[in-house]
Amino acid sequence: MASYAVSAYGNFLNLIALSLFTYEVVGSAFGIGAVMALRLFSGMLAGLGAGALTTALGRRTVMVGADVAQALAMALLAVSARDPSLTLLLGAVIVLGAGNTLFTVALRSAVPVLVGHDERSRANGLLVAGRSAATVLGYGSAAAVIASGGYALAFAVNSASFVVSAVVVLVLRPRTDAEDATDEGPPTEPAPGRRKTGARLGLAGIPALLAGALLLRGTDAFASSSHNVALPIVAGLESPDNPALFMTQFWVAWAVGALLSHQVLKRFQPEKAYGERAFALGTAAMAVFFVLVFTGLPAPALILAALAAGIADGCTEIVYVSRLQAAPERERSRLFGMSASAETAGFTLGMIAAAAALEGFPVLAVVAAFHGTALCGALALLAFAAARRRGAAMPPGRDTRGPGSRTPLTAEAEGGGHDARTGAGPLPGS
Repeated sequence: MASYAVSAYGNFLNLIALSLFTYEVVGSAFGIGAVMALRLFSGMLAGLGAGALTTALGRRTVMVGADVAQALAMALLAVSARDPSLTLLLGAVIVLGAGNTLFTVALRSAVPVLVGHDERSRANGLLVAGRSAATVLGYGSAAAVIASGGYALAFAVNSASFVVSAVVVLVLRPRTDAEDATDEGPPTEPAPGRRKTGARLGLAGIPALLAGALLLRGTDAFASSSHNVALPIVAGLESPDNPALFMTQFWVAWAVGALLSHQVLKRFQPEKAYGERAFALGTAAMAVFFVLVFTGLPAPALILAALAAGIADGCTEIVYVSRLQAAPERERSRLFGMSASAETAGFTLGMIAAAAALEGFPVLAVVAAFHGTALCGALALLAFAAARRRGAAMPPGRDTRGPGSRTPLTAEAEGGGHDARTGAGPLPGS
């Protein structure tokens, strides 16, 4: 967790440094947007292949490789900062986008192996807390670091943060891949040895309810792009003399809320933290609070709204990641790769759409419309989950004498045609 926080600090420091550096190199706002789009696009492509890559090479190898590649890219940028090259900048951006996605997919899918399924929510909470603290420190120290050593120092710090992460993984040599590919998850999951049976329940063999959660995650990323684009505009309008203060208040309050999210979830029973319903509720709350931030609230109320948005954001991420980690070992990396691609694609499309919409519509209207899509998606997922729950309460034709007495026909209806003796069934959450 500590090395992940160090790496995240370097990334958030670099978000500001690289944006300013890019503007110096390309000289236009359109150029900055194009470079950002390239980074996001490379991350989306990496997500599509992350599952296969982690399966072929192992998660620990992918984590170290991603860190080393990003460290080298930032070291080269640091060396050439005084004589910037557009080609080198574009290459570094591609490596950063793909490397971040590959590392994140490998780490998140490895958590159940690292700590055990029963401790995955706590581990996810620690990772979210570490990253939230890194957000505050990274944003807060960027100006001082750049002022003292220029972009070269900022890039060197980012490179060093990747080195720290890679060295820790190499030294600790954590077990990131299950020795037995039939490891199917916690006791509430299907028993070991079961085969995939969700092919008729969702896209690419994913159960419908879980597929809905993946789509909602992408929709939420699309919605979140609106407040990222709109925040600098509102900061200039609300605090023309010191727009940075407005943005600092928002991001610090949000990060503190994300830090508190783990403590909030600890008050709930663990089994309630992994479901799609909890994820949908958190997404709905997050959408409402983000819209409130842009309603012209006084500073204290603005901070409270951003704090609440951070709590909802952190809780939602912990719940969502924990739910995906409940999937069988062989499916986990693929799910996280698909999730990363959905989030990146949603955010990229949202950035373009939000920027265009803000040219002709008020900020509040744009943010409310974008987050309204996430709210509607969350409500739809809640309704679907409730319908499935009611259907599961009294399944038609279900034999109540116990699993051992089911007929082959009943087993086929429930498990996609597998023999009843195998106990095969859909993935959890379906």
